[in-house]
Amino acid sequence: MRRSRSRVAVLVAVAVWLAASTTLFTGVAMVAVAGGALAGGCAGDGGPGGGARQLGDRAWSAEQTDNAQTIVQVVVSRQLPRRAAVVAVSTAIVESQLRNVSHGHADSLGLFQQRPSQGWGPPETVLNPALATATFLDRLVAVPDWATMAPGTAAQTVQRSAYPQRYAPAEQAAAALVTYLWPGPGEVAAGDPRAAASATLRCADQGAADVAPARAVEDAPSRGGAPGSPQRVAKDRVPPGFTLPADPRQRAAVGYAISKIGRPYVWGAKGPDTFDCSGLMTAAWAAAGVPVPAGTVTQKTAGSPVDVSRVAPGDLLLVPGSLGSPRNPRHVGMYIGHGLVIDAHDSRSGVIVSPLSAWIPRIVTVRHIAGPSGAPAARAA
Repeated sequence: MRRSRSRVAVLVAVAVWLAASTTLFTGVAMVAVAGGALAGGCAGDGGPGGGARQLGDRAWSAEQTDNAQTIVQVVVSRQLPRRAAVVAVSTAIVESQLRNVSHGHADSLGLFQQRPSQGWGPPETVLNPALATATFLDRLVAVPDWATMAPGTAAQTVQRSAYPQRYAPAEQAAAALVTYLWPGPGEVAAGDPRAAASATLRCADQGAADVAPARAVEDAPSRGGAPGSPQRVAKDRVPPGFTLPADPRQRAAVGYAISKIGRPYVWGAKGPDTFDCSGLMTAAWAAAGVPVPAGTVTQKTAGSPVDVSRVAPGDLLLVPGSLGSPRNPRHVGMYIGHGLVIDAHDSRSGVIVSPLSAWIPRIVTVRHIAGPSGAPAARAA
């Protein structure tokens, strides 16, 4: 009897363990599918920087690796030594935790907490991670012997912080990120700068729109819509009579996006001449002095959610794209008013205009960034 009871106890214990294990692993799988903290990397929340990951004793989000990749890419494209990337990344870790933020001391903004009032450039520059990095590097390389300075000294020479002791402790974490992103073993990336810069990308392009290009709609009169209507708009221009929104921030963001129609699509690019889908959103809102985080994985929670029936100019429209899903949208465009959307569509089309009607069936979420929300009638356009 004792043996039977013991066996029953063991079987019960095993059954409980199996049930708990199944629940645990199912929970992990569900988090991974949902794009949560355990879904880092190119198969989960991947972006140009490779998505969320652990490097050494530090865990980085997809947004942080995306911004680190941008910094390294700019350094490589300028054929500067690896040390420049370490100094720049360590500075961004200290100043913003590698996030494109809107707050800081006085008028400090962005990755490096650069101050427009102190000659760092307008918000359009300091809130664009690529342009902010270029500005930081301009000042860094102007410092004599910067590459041989003690840890943290070069960063302090550029930043002139009231807390200079903060920079050196961040260098180890910065070096791990740079090692992960750096293309090749050399101190300076060899070969064509553009090819070397592309080699800093840690995931394949996951952002193609998978929305019918506007030209296909324009060339199909049987689908209806009077000439010049949103249903028949050309992809390479806004229609005659288009007006910018009245709100100054929405006007600046939409105006910037429109000025980039026809520019090439390049995975990971944030301007000023090439863009990927999320990079165009970040750059356009930077022109309005409003920070938008890098990457669709973060932009899907930027601002506040609104129903598509109340979409307003400047709102971000997230769709699954060719490789995403409703839970993990990987493409984003901007509603610009008049029933139109602008996006960095794909490598074949570049930045184009499309009708909102082509996007609506695929929209996962609409994110309102700034300015007044739209009227319910906006959807009818």
